[in-house]
Amino acid sequence: MGSASGDDAREHLLDVGGGGEGAPSASGPKIRVRGLTRRSEASGEEILRGVDLDVPRGVVVGIIGPSGSGKSTLLRALNRLWEPAPAAVLLDGVDICGIDVLTLRRKVGMLFQLPAMFDGTVADNVRYGPQLRGKKLTDAEVQRLLSLADLDLALSSRPASELSVGQAQRVALARTLANDPEVLLLDEPTSALDPISTQNIEEAIVRLKKTRGLTTVMVSHSVKQIQRIADLVCLVVAGEVVQVLPPSELSEAKHPMARRFLELS
Repeated sequence: MGSASGDDAREHLLDVGGGGEGAPSASGPKIRVRGLTRRSEASGEEILRGVDLDVPRGVVVGIIGPSGSGKSTLLRALNRLWEPAPAAVLLDGVDICGIDVLTLRRKVGMLFQLPAMFDGTVADNVRYGPQLRGKKLTDAEVQRLLSLADLDLALSSRPASELSVGQAQRVALARTLANDPEVLLLDEPTSALDPISTQNIEEAIVRLKKTRGLTTVMVSHSVKQIQRIADLVCLVVAGEVVQVLPPSELSEAKHPMARRFLELS
């Protein structure tokens, strides 16, 4: 699937305000998907076909597969950018359909292909989510978040409109981290970036896993990128998860279409 629309990105950014808390379970996978199905509203064609997937805690799971296979659609179900069927997606054993959507989108943050910046400075953007909940981040807290996203601290006072795409993507990452998420969803976050900016984002993702134990699910068109940073790889073909395996074992993929995709990548 392609990148999320600007409307998707802004909807997610606006939905990080209030909301009640759930009662999470510490056992089992961080995210469990069972029988997840999605049809095109226009054609009725199945986009996802009974997807099953477990996302362990504190790991990076990469989702790869041919274009149009349903990768981004699967990702967007995990924080209800579209509504999955009840009990199809569990977060800490709790049905996400029963979690207040504002609370869910704080717990399960998302970074899109093209970052959406609000008016104001870099610091204003980083403070956005907590400010909706009545919390004002200190300058030191903003700087800490910029550091986590591998950004020059001097950018804090710069107008967000003056940033490069690579800088804006890392500001978007810092802004997402300001909500203290338990899960980070990444929808091809480096596809519009140059190699240096791509490396910066990859290093930030790996560092967040090591320092914060942040569970991350990332869609990418780059097999090599997923091999660099993922602990597990989810192969998606024609709307189905056909195999989940470590990146070192991708050569052992069993599905013919998955093997063909990997050979040509």
